[in-house]
Amino acid sequence: MMAREQLIALSRLSRGNTGFGRLNNNTNTTMLLNKVLWAARAGSCRSVSSLPHEKKKKVTKDTSWEDYDGKLRREAGDSARLRLPPWLKREIPIGKNYSKLMGDTCTRGCRFCSVKTARKPPPLDPSEPVNTATAIAKWGLDYVVLTSVDRDDIPDGGSSHFAETVKELKRQNSSILVECLVPDFGGNKECVAAIANSGLDVFAHNIETVEFLTPRVRDPRARYRQSLKVLEDAKVATPDLVTKTSIMLGLGETDEQVLQTMKDLRSAGVDCLTLGQYMQPTKRHLRVSEYVTPAKYQEWQETGERLGFAYTASGPLVRSSYRAGELFLKSLLQERKQKGSQAATTE
Repeated sequence: MMAREQLIALSRLSRGNTGFGRLNNNTNTTMLLNKVLWAARAGSCRSVSSLPHEKKKKVTKDTSWEDYDGKLRREAGDSARLRLPPWLKREIPIGKNYSKLMGDTCTRGCRFCSVKTARKPPPLDPSEPVNTATAIAKWGLDYVVLTSVDRDDIPDGGSSHFAETVKELKRQNSSILVECLVPDFGGNKECVAAIANSGLDVFAHNIETVEFLTPRVRDPRARYRQSLKVLEDAKVATPDLVTKTSIMLGLGETDEQVLQTMKDLRSAGVDCLTLGQYMQPTKRHLRVSEYVTPAKYQEWQETGERLGFAYTASGPLVRSSYRAGELFLKSLLQERKQKGSQAATTE
């Protein structure tokens, strides 16, 4: 099911209004977005209505956030976990065009992530690039997201393996749009450049949280300034490359810290940003410090517009892979390619 702010985002997108300039009047794009929007309205979203005062204590997934009077923030010394608010009691609308590389075991142990970890995971499968590309080509996709675990046990962090997968995929299907959600490769510029120059269309690396919370939230090897530099280096390697990142909210960050992170990302040349609610995967992981309200996410959406991101998706259910975001990126990339073709023809 989709939350109200995601329907609003889709509605704005379908009208061509991203908040960062308008898309060209592309009939196919508009029809596609309208189909997604009306499908969400007709089959995936329940109506939200205000509850009478005497029924406020009975909370359901249809309770509006304005009517919810439950606790949203943990105070210092609180030992109990927060109860899930109604706007999060619904299906998270993420993209399904995902393919994970380099195994299922990570060499890092971030405190928000439930992926299993080991100092030395199994070796890479040398046939994975070809096998992955062949499988994706058979799926008939027009947009795919490739992601992976961190592999600090490998000299190049697996960057050449990742890059070869992209190249093979483009060889088998030159028209497919490829987004790569990559590790930081220890900040190695050559590894970042190998990915950026592989022929991908979107370079994504998640900053995850604000600088102040990074040491507590992420593995010690995943540093805030290092992640910023990775995103910046990708642009240096391929200036026309679309770069993307994501921030989790609800870990104890302040508004000032979130704003500074957004400014840092723009200074690094990041084009696209998603902001969504952190959800504790198991009892062993970091607890949620706050359930951020839809109204606050709307404020961050507007802030992203003012700062000049090409695209900002901000909402409790928004994730790094977000269907409306994929639709926008697809339209943006196609528009850029058309402009490049026109410019080449003119010359």
